[in-house]
Amino acid sequence: MLMIVSLVLVACGSNSKEAVLKKTSNKWTETKGYDLSAQMEIKSGAEPRTYDVNVWHTKPDFYRVAVAQQGEEDSQMIIRNEDGVFVVTPSMKKTYKFQSDWPKQNSQAYLIGALAEDLKADENAKMTETEKVYVFEAKTRNNHSKMLPYQQIFIDKKTLLPTKVAVLNEAKEEQIVITFKKISLGTSRKGTDYAVEDFSKKGTSDKGTIEGKATEEKATEGKATEGKATEEKATEGKASEESTTNKESATSDSDETSENVTENDKGETQSVTGDAQAGAEIENPEFQTHYPVLKWDNLKIIDEKTVAGVDSERRIITYDGGDKSFTVIQQSAAKNPQAIPVFAPGDPADLGFTIGAITDNSISWEKNGVSFFIATNSLSRAEMVEVASSMVNGEVK
Repeated sequence: MLMIVSLVLVACGSNSKEAVLKKTSNKWTETKGYDLSAQMEIKSGAEPRTYDVNVWHTKPDFYRVAVAQQGEEDSQMIIRNEDGVFVVTPSMKKTYKFQSDWPKQNSQAYLIGALAEDLKADENAKMTETEKVYVFEAKTRNNHSKMLPYQQIFIDKKTLLPTKVAVLNEAKEEQIVITFKKISLGTSRKGTDYAVEDFSKKGTSDKGTIEGKATEEKATEGKATEGKATEEKATEGKASEESTTNKESATSDSDETSENVTENDKGETQSVTGDAQAGAEIENPEFQTHYPVLKWDNLKIIDEKTVAGVDSERRIITYDGGDKSFTVIQQSAAKNPQAIPVFAPGDPADLGFTIGAITDNSISWEKNGVSFFIATNSLSRAEMVEVASSMVNGEVK
Protein backbone atom coordinates (compact mmCIF):
# COMPACT_ATOMS: atom_id res chain seq x y z
CA MET A 1 0.00 0.00 0.00
CA LEU A 2 2.81 2.40 0.87
CA MET A 3 4.49 1.68 -2.44
CA ILE A 4 1.27 2.38 -4.33
CA VAL A 5 0.76 5.68 -2.46
CA SER A 6 4.36 6.67 -3.18
CA LEU A 7 3.95 5.94 -6.88
CA VAL A 8 0.75 8.01 -7.01
CA LEU A 9 2.47 10.93 -5.29
CA VAL A 10 5.42 10.77 -7.67
CA ALA A 11 3.09 10.66 -10.67
CA CYS A 12 1.14 13.67 -9.39
CA GLY A 13 4.34 15.57 -8.70
CA SER A 14 5.53 15.06 -12.26
CA ASN A 15 2.52 17.00 -13.49
CA SER A 16 2.65 19.75 -10.90
CA LYS A 17 2.67 23.36 -12.01
CA GLU A 18 6.26 23.79 -10.90
CA ALA A 19 7.43 20.70 -12.79
CA VAL A 20 5.69 21.71 -16.00
CA LEU A 21 7.01 25.27 -15.73
CA LYS A 22 10.56 24.03 -15.28
CA LYS A 23 10.37 21.70 -18.27
CA THR A 24 8.77 24.23 -20.59
CA SER A 25 11.01 27.10 -19.50
CA ASN A 26 14.11 25.03 -20.11
CA LYS A 27 12.90 23.89 -23.49
CA TRP A 28 11.83 27.34 -24.70
CA THR A 29 14.77 29.37 -23.42
CA GLU A 30 17.78 27.08 -23.58
CA THR A 31 17.51 26.40 -27.31
CA LYS A 32 20.11 28.18 -29.44
CA GLY A 33 17.33 29.66 -31.53
CA TYR A 34 13.97 29.03 -33.15
CA ASP A 35 11.76 29.79 -36.11
CA LEU A 36 8.00 29.96 -35.77
CA SER A 37 4.95 30.90 -37.75
CA ALA A 38 1.64 31.88 -36.20
CA GLN A 39 -1.70 33.49 -36.89
CA MET A 40 -2.80 36.41 -34.72
CA GLU A 41 -6.46 37.40 -34.53
CA ILE A 42 -7.41 40.72 -32.93
CA LYS A 43 -11.05 40.62 -31.88
CA SER A 44 -11.38 44.13 -30.52
CA GLY A 45 -12.84 46.77 -32.81
CA ALA A 46 -15.73 46.67 -35.24
CA GLU A 47 -14.43 43.64 -37.13
CA PRO A 48 -11.86 40.98 -36.23
CA ARG A 49 -8.51 41.35 -37.99
CA THR A 50 -6.17 38.48 -38.76
CA TYR A 51 -2.40 38.73 -39.17
CA ASP A 52 0.33 36.33 -40.24
CA VAL A 53 3.32 36.40 -37.90
CA ASN A 54 6.73 34.92 -38.64
CA VAL A 55 9.56 34.95 -36.08
CA TRP A 56 13.28 34.24 -36.23
CA HIS A 57 15.35 34.19 -33.06
CA THR A 58 19.04 33.38 -32.63
CA LYS A 59 20.73 33.60 -29.24
CA PRO A 60 21.49 35.77 -27.55
CA ASP A 61 19.64 38.81 -28.87
CA PHE A 62 18.93 38.51 -32.59
CA TYR A 63 15.24 38.75 -33.56
CA ARG A 64 13.20 39.29 -36.67
CA VAL A 65 9.41 39.50 -36.32
CA ALA A 66 7.41 39.99 -39.53
CA VAL A 67 3.71 40.88 -39.29
CA ALA A 68 1.30 41.21 -42.22
CA GLN A 69 -2.46 41.63 -42.13
CA GLN A 70 -4.26 39.05 -44.22
CA GLY A 71 -5.81 40.63 -47.29
CA GLU A 72 -3.53 43.68 -47.10
CA GLU A 73 -0.30 44.41 -48.98
CA ASP A 74 1.54 46.30 -46.27
CA SER A 75 3.72 44.51 -43.74
CA GLN A 76 6.08 45.51 -40.95
CA MET A 77 9.08 43.99 -39.22
CA ILE A 78 10.83 44.42 -35.90
CA ILE A 79 14.48 43.49 -36.23
CA ARG A 80 17.07 43.31 -33.48
CA ASN A 81 20.68 42.77 -34.51
CA GLU A 82 24.11 43.83 -33.29
CA ASP A 83 23.43 47.41 -34.42
CA GLY A 84 20.24 47.93 -32.45
CA VAL A 85 16.46 47.60 -32.78
CA PHE A 86 14.72 48.57 -36.03
CA VAL A 87 11.14 48.83 -37.26
CA VAL A 88 10.94 48.37 -41.03
CA THR A 89 7.99 49.13 -43.32
CA PRO A 90 9.18 47.95 -46.74
CA SER A 91 6.31 49.40 -48.77
CA MET A 92 6.99 52.89 -47.40
CA LYS A 93 10.78 52.51 -47.56
CA LYS A 94 10.86 53.50 -43.90
CA THR A 95 13.22 52.19 -41.26
CA TYR A 96 13.32 53.57 -37.72
CA LYS A 97 16.15 52.78 -35.35
CA PHE A 98 15.62 52.58 -31.58
CA GLN A 99 18.02 52.63 -28.65
CA SER A 100 15.95 50.01 -26.87
CA ASP A 101 16.31 46.72 -25.04
CA TRP A 102 13.24 45.32 -26.79
CA PRO A 103 11.85 42.72 -26.22
CA LYS A 104 13.13 42.42 -22.65
CA GLN A 105 10.81 45.07 -21.20
CA ASN A 106 7.91 44.52 -23.58
CA SER A 107 6.73 40.93 -23.58
CA GLN A 108 5.04 39.69 -26.75
CA ALA A 109 2.82 36.62 -26.86
CA TYR A 110 4.32 35.41 -30.15
CA LEU A 111 7.83 35.18 -28.63
CA ILE A 112 8.04 31.89 -26.76
CA GLY A 113 10.97 33.06 -24.62
CA ALA A 114 8.84 36.00 -23.46
CA LEU A 115 6.00 33.61 -22.61
CA ALA A 116 8.37 31.59 -20.44
CA GLU A 117 9.39 34.78 -18.63
CA ASP A 118 5.74 35.75 -18.16
CA LEU A 119 5.00 32.44 -16.46
CA LYS A 120 8.10 32.67 -14.32
CA ALA A 121 7.30 36.23 -13.23
CA ASP A 122 3.75 35.46 -12.06
CA GLU A 123 3.92 33.53 -8.82
CA ASN A 124 0.14 33.26 -8.83
CA ALA A 125 -0.12 31.73 -12.29
CA LYS A 126 -2.70 28.94 -12.35
CA MET A 127 -2.48 25.65 -14.22
CA THR A 128 -5.28 23.37 -15.34
CA GLU A 129 -5.04 20.48 -17.73
CA THR A 130 -7.02 18.39 -20.16
CA GLU A 131 -6.12 15.08 -21.71
CA LYS A 132 -3.74 16.67 -24.21
CA VAL A 133 -3.04 20.22 -23.03
CA TYR A 134 -1.73 22.18 -20.04
CA VAL A 135 -3.46 25.55 -19.70
CA PHE A 136 -1.76 28.35 -17.74
CA GLU A 137 -3.43 31.61 -16.81
CA ALA A 138 -0.94 34.36 -16.00
CA LYS A 139 -0.58 38.13 -16.00
CA THR A 140 0.62 39.94 -19.10
CA ARG A 141 3.75 42.15 -19.07
CA ASN A 142 3.51 44.52 -22.02
CA ASN A 143 2.14 47.88 -23.12
CA HIS A 144 -1.37 46.42 -23.17
CA SER A 145 -1.24 45.09 -19.62
CA LYS A 146 -3.74 47.61 -18.24
CA MET A 147 -6.35 46.91 -20.91
CA LEU A 148 -5.46 43.25 -21.35
CA PRO A 149 -4.18 42.05 -17.98
CA TYR A 150 -4.48 38.27 -18.43
CA GLN A 151 -3.39 35.59 -20.83
CA GLN A 152 -4.06 31.89 -21.23
CA ILE A 153 -1.18 29.83 -22.57
CA PHE A 154 -2.02 26.40 -24.02
CA ILE A 155 0.86 23.88 -24.01
CA ASP A 156 0.85 20.53 -25.78
CA LYS A 157 1.64 17.75 -23.30
CA LYS A 158 3.66 15.70 -25.77
CA THR A 159 5.81 18.39 -27.32
CA LEU A 160 5.77 20.84 -24.37
CA LEU A 161 5.39 23.62 -26.94
CA PRO A 162 2.72 26.33 -26.91
CA THR A 163 -0.18 25.80 -29.29
CA LYS A 164 -2.21 28.92 -28.54
CA VAL A 165 -2.19 32.11 -26.47
CA ALA A 166 -5.40 33.99 -25.66
CA VAL A 167 -4.94 37.53 -24.31
CA LEU A 168 -7.90 38.56 -22.15
CA ASN A 169 -9.44 41.79 -20.92
CA GLU A 170 -10.54 42.42 -17.34
CA ALA A 171 -13.79 40.54 -18.00
CA LYS A 172 -11.73 37.50 -19.11
CA GLU A 173 -12.93 37.90 -22.69
CA GLU A 174 -10.59 37.00 -25.56
CA GLN A 175 -9.23 40.07 -27.32
CA ILE A 176 -6.14 38.68 -29.06
CA VAL A 177 -5.68 35.03 -30.02
CA ILE A 178 -2.36 33.73 -31.32
CA THR A 179 -2.39 30.26 -32.83
CA PHE A 180 1.02 28.70 -33.44
CA LYS A 181 1.21 26.84 -36.72
CA LYS A 182 4.82 25.67 -36.55
CA ILE A 183 7.67 25.99 -34.05
CA SER A 184 11.15 24.75 -34.97
CA LEU A 185 13.58 24.71 -32.05
CA GLY A 186 17.34 24.63 -32.43
CA THR A 187 17.61 26.77 -35.55
CA SER A 188 20.48 29.23 -35.69
CA ARG A 189 21.17 31.92 -38.26
CA LYS A 190 24.18 34.06 -39.07
CA GLY A 191 24.27 37.66 -37.96
CA THR A 192 24.18 38.77 -41.59
CA ASP A 193 20.77 37.11 -41.97
CA TYR A 194 19.38 39.88 -39.73
CA ALA A 195 20.76 42.73 -41.85
CA VAL A 196 18.13 45.46 -41.99
CA GLU A 197 18.90 46.55 -45.54
CA ASP A 198 18.00 43.10 -46.88
CA PHE A 199 14.42 43.52 -45.65
CA SER A 200 13.89 47.24 -46.19
CA LYS A 201 14.25 46.80 -49.97
CA LYS A 202 11.60 44.11 -50.35
CA GLY A 203 8.26 44.80 -51.96
CA THR A 204 5.13 44.23 -49.92
CA SER A 205 3.75 41.50 -52.17
CA ASP A 206 7.03 39.60 -52.07
CA LYS A 207 6.62 36.56 -49.86
CA GLY A 208 10.14 37.26 -48.66
CA THR A 209 8.69 40.12 -46.62
CA ILE A 210 7.30 37.47 -44.30
CA GLU A 211 9.55 34.50 -44.84
CA GLY A 212 12.80 36.34 -45.54
CA LYS A 213 16.01 34.94 -46.86
CA ALA A 214 15.13 31.32 -46.17
CA THR A 215 12.25 31.56 -48.62
CA GLU A 216 14.40 33.25 -51.23
CA GLU A 217 17.04 30.54 -50.94
CA LYS A 218 14.39 27.85 -51.19
CA ALA A 219 12.95 29.52 -54.27
CA THR A 220 16.42 29.62 -55.84
CA GLU A 221 16.96 25.91 -55.15
CA GLY A 222 13.56 25.15 -56.60
CA LYS A 223 14.42 27.09 -59.71
CA ALA A 224 17.53 24.97 -60.22
CA THR A 225 15.74 21.65 -59.73
CA GLU A 226 12.26 22.16 -61.07
CA GLY A 227 13.23 23.30 -64.54
CA LYS A 228 11.73 25.78 -66.89
CA ALA A 229 8.20 25.87 -65.40
CA THR A 230 9.51 26.90 -61.99
CA GLU A 231 11.84 29.39 -63.65
CA GLU A 232 8.93 31.05 -65.40
CA LYS A 233 6.96 31.15 -62.15
CA ALA A 234 9.89 32.79 -60.38
CA THR A 235 10.10 35.36 -63.19
CA GLU A 236 6.41 36.15 -62.78
CA GLY A 237 6.92 36.55 -59.05
CA LYS A 238 9.78 38.96 -59.70
CA ALA A 239 7.61 41.01 -62.04
CA SER A 240 4.90 41.12 -59.40
CA GLU A 241 7.43 42.24 -56.81
CA GLU A 242 8.72 45.02 -59.04
CA SER A 243 5.20 46.16 -59.81
CA THR A 244 4.32 46.35 -56.15
CA THR A 245 7.58 48.00 -55.17
CA ASN A 246 7.07 50.70 -57.79
CA LYS A 247 3.62 51.62 -56.53
CA GLU A 248 3.56 55.04 -54.95
CA SER A 249 2.12 55.26 -51.45
CA ALA A 250 1.77 58.13 -49.03
CA THR A 251 3.30 58.36 -45.59
CA SER A 252 5.23 60.70 -43.31
CA ASP A 253 6.77 60.26 -39.95
CA SER A 254 4.05 60.84 -37.38
CA ASP A 255 6.49 62.34 -34.91
CA GLU A 256 6.87 65.34 -37.21
CA THR A 257 3.42 66.45 -36.11
CA SER A 258 4.61 67.26 -32.60
CA GLU A 259 5.90 70.70 -33.58
CA ASN A 260 2.78 72.37 -32.17
CA VAL A 261 2.89 70.62 -28.78
CA THR A 262 6.11 71.25 -26.84
CA GLU A 263 9.71 72.14 -27.61
CA ASN A 264 10.90 68.79 -26.23
CA ASP A 265 8.53 66.90 -28.49
CA LYS A 266 9.64 69.06 -31.40
CA GLY A 267 13.27 68.14 -30.76
CA GLU A 268 12.42 64.46 -30.70
CA THR A 269 10.45 64.77 -33.91
CA GLN A 270 13.30 66.40 -35.76
CA SER A 271 15.62 63.58 -34.75
CA VAL A 272 13.16 61.07 -36.20
CA THR A 273 12.39 62.77 -39.48
CA GLY A 274 15.62 64.62 -40.23
CA ASP A 275 16.12 65.24 -43.92
CA ALA A 276 14.44 61.98 -44.87
CA GLN A 277 11.10 63.70 -45.37
CA ALA A 278 12.47 66.37 -47.73
CA GLY A 279 10.76 66.19 -51.08
CA ALA A 280 8.37 63.45 -49.96
CA GLU A 281 5.33 63.20 -52.17
CA ILE A 282 1.89 63.39 -50.62
CA GLU A 283 -0.65 61.26 -52.44
CA ASN A 284 -3.41 61.49 -49.86
CA PRO A 285 -3.57 65.10 -48.62
CA GLU A 286 -7.21 64.66 -47.58
CA PHE A 287 -8.07 62.21 -44.85
CA GLN A 288 -10.91 61.65 -42.46
CA THR A 289 -10.20 62.80 -38.94
CA HIS A 290 -9.86 60.04 -36.35
CA TYR A 291 -11.10 60.25 -32.78
CA PRO A 292 -10.44 58.03 -29.75
CA VAL A 293 -13.41 56.07 -28.39
CA LEU A 294 -12.83 55.90 -24.63
CA LYS A 295 -14.99 55.30 -21.59
CA TRP A 296 -13.11 57.76 -19.42
CA ASP A 297 -15.08 59.97 -17.07
CA ASN A 298 -15.12 63.72 -17.80
CA LEU A 299 -13.02 63.42 -20.96
CA LYS A 300 -13.92 66.11 -23.49
CA ILE A 301 -12.50 68.02 -26.45
CA ILE A 302 -11.39 71.49 -25.44
CA ASP A 303 -9.77 72.51 -28.73
CA GLU A 304 -9.87 71.25 -32.30
CA LYS A 305 -8.19 72.99 -35.21
CA THR A 306 -6.56 72.50 -38.59
CA VAL A 307 -3.08 73.90 -39.21
CA ALA A 308 -1.49 74.26 -42.63
CA GLY A 309 1.72 72.26 -42.96
CA VAL A 310 4.46 72.14 -45.59
CA ASP A 311 3.02 69.14 -47.40
CA SER A 312 -0.43 68.65 -45.89
CA GLU A 313 -2.81 69.91 -43.26
CA ARG A 314 -2.58 68.80 -39.66
CA ARG A 315 -5.56 68.14 -37.44
CA ILE A 316 -4.86 68.94 -33.79
CA ILE A 317 -7.34 67.84 -31.13
CA THR A 318 -6.77 68.55 -27.44
CA TYR A 319 -8.58 66.52 -24.79
CA ASP A 320 -9.03 67.37 -21.13
CA GLY A 321 -10.11 64.79 -18.59
CA GLY A 322 -8.85 66.21 -15.34
CA ASP A 323 -5.96 63.92 -14.55
CA LYS A 324 -6.01 62.44 -18.07
CA SER A 325 -5.26 65.03 -20.72
CA PHE A 326 -3.57 64.66 -24.11
CA THR A 327 -3.26 66.07 -27.62
CA VAL A 328 -3.78 64.07 -30.81
CA ILE A 329 -2.14 65.27 -34.02
CA GLN A 330 -2.75 63.60 -37.35
CA GLN A 331 -1.92 64.24 -40.98
CA SER A 332 -1.46 62.47 -44.28
CA ALA A 333 1.54 60.19 -44.26
CA ALA A 334 4.47 60.69 -46.62
CA LYS A 335 6.91 58.23 -48.14
CA ASN A 336 10.59 58.28 -47.18
CA PRO A 337 12.37 58.64 -50.54
CA GLN A 338 15.83 57.78 -49.19
CA ALA A 339 15.00 54.48 -47.47
CA ILE A 340 17.68 54.95 -44.82
CA PRO A 341 17.27 54.33 -41.08
CA VAL A 342 16.38 57.37 -38.99
CA PHE A 343 16.48 57.59 -35.22
CA ALA A 344 13.26 57.18 -33.25
CA PRO A 345 13.06 57.97 -29.52
CA GLY A 346 11.63 55.48 -27.08
CA ASP A 347 10.75 51.86 -27.72
CA PRO A 348 8.88 49.93 -30.41
CA ALA A 349 5.21 49.65 -29.47
CA ASP A 350 3.26 46.73 -30.90
CA LEU A 351 -0.27 48.11 -31.10
CA GLY A 352 -1.61 44.97 -32.69
CA PHE A 353 -2.72 46.72 -35.87
CA THR A 354 0.69 48.35 -36.41
CA ILE A 355 4.07 48.96 -34.80
CA GLY A 356 4.69 52.44 -33.46
CA ALA A 357 7.11 54.24 -31.16
CA ILE A 358 6.43 55.05 -27.51
CA THR A 359 8.16 57.24 -24.92
CA ASP A 360 7.04 58.32 -21.46
CA ASN A 361 5.28 61.34 -22.98
CA SER A 362 4.29 60.38 -26.51
CA ILE A 363 3.27 57.64 -28.87
CA SER A 364 3.33 57.73 -32.67
CA TRP A 365 2.32 55.38 -35.45
CA GLU A 366 1.13 55.24 -39.06
CA LYS A 367 -1.88 53.44 -40.47
CA ASN A 368 -3.79 53.55 -43.76
CA GLY A 369 -1.97 56.59 -45.09
CA VAL A 370 -2.31 58.65 -41.91
CA SER A 371 0.39 59.45 -39.36
CA PHE A 372 -0.62 59.91 -35.72
CA PHE A 373 1.13 61.50 -32.77
CA ILE A 374 -0.18 61.69 -29.19
CA ALA A 375 1.56 63.94 -26.68
CA THR A 376 0.78 63.99 -22.97
CA ASN A 377 2.17 64.84 -19.56
CA SER A 378 -0.43 62.88 -17.60
CA LEU A 379 -1.00 59.50 -19.28
CA SER A 380 0.97 56.35 -18.55
CA ARG A 381 2.35 54.27 -21.40
CA ALA A 382 -0.50 51.80 -20.98
CA GLU A 383 -3.03 54.63 -21.19
CA MET A 384 -1.39 56.03 -24.32
CA VAL A 385 -1.66 52.58 -25.90
CA GLU A 386 -5.32 52.50 -24.88
CA VAL A 387 -5.94 55.82 -26.63
CA ALA A 388 -4.05 54.72 -29.75
CA SER A 389 -5.90 51.41 -29.91
CA SER A 390 -9.27 53.16 -29.68
CA MET A 391 -8.79 55.59 -32.59
CA VAL A 392 -11.50 55.37 -35.25
CA ASN A 393 -12.28 57.58 -38.24
CA GLY A 394 -15.49 59.52 -38.56
CA GLU A 395 -17.49 61.80 -36.34
CA VAL A 396 -17.37 59.69 -33.18
CA LYS A 397 -15.97 61.88 -30.42
